[in-house]
Amino acid sequence: MKKSLLWSAGILGILLTACGGGSEQSATSTETTSAPATEAAAADPKGIGEVKSVDLGSGIDASLADAGKAIVDMKCTACHQLNDKRLVGPGFQGVTNRRRPEWILNMITNVDVMLEQDPTAQKLLEECLTRMPNQNLSQADARGILEFMRRNDEEKAGERDAAAK
Repeated sequence: MKKSLLWSAGILGILLTACGGGSEQSATSTETTSAPATEAAAADPKGIGEVKSVDLGSGIDASLADAGKAIVDMKCTACHQLNDKRLVGPGFQGVTNRRRPEWILNMITNVDVMLEQDPTAQKLLEECLTRMPNQNLSQADARGILEFMRRNDEEKAGERDAAAK
């Protein structure tokens, strides 16, 4: 009994010693290496991902927006509302005015990298305290969601204008 207790204490001591060392140095090196990446990402309002440019066309594509609404209803509304109120994640209202289309598409399709490297996405994570899950959506699905968000923002702006009159 004493022998096993002595062995356990020895192993615990070794583990604590092995895990405890060098924490100041690793924290410093992490700060040093992540700062340039953050600065580079901050300079790109398009976010991080394969979407580099988006052609929105002249108006809202109703069929694409309808397809996007179906996806939003199925995968997004548990955490996001269509108004400006936060549920788990931020509300969708006004997002197409605050963010570039490329950023929105990259956030939808490349959420893990965006949350790790994009300063805007990281700020949203700090505010909401919950990671957006990767929904494994295609570029076409994400484009439909973007079109639905554009339509939602147009409708909300129209409601706001009508209320002001």
